[in-house]
Amino acid sequence: MAVRIRLTRVGATKQPAYRIVVTDSRNARDSRAIETIGHYNPRRDPVEFVVDVEKVKAWLAKGARPSDTVARLLEGAGVLPKTERKSAPASE
Repeated sequence: MAVRIRLTRVGATKQPAYRIVVTDSRNARDSRAIETIGHYNPRRDPVEFVVDVEKVKAWLAKGARPSDTVARLLEGAGVLPKTERKSAPASE
């Protein structure tokens, strides 16, 4: 089973908020999760990002892979080390 740490959308229409969940990568975005480990609300000022660091580290140790967006959020929170990202090629 390929386990991922990713976002699932909650909230009203045009007012998104997200939960950080651990789930099988083959499941749909909003399907049942194995575990909820935090939440993210980009509409707050400042942006609200709450995550259980111990659970994240435990799942990473078990082989779970974060999605690109979750990896970026975890890097910003200091949970994951910063990585060099490739920039998009400039369009001509």
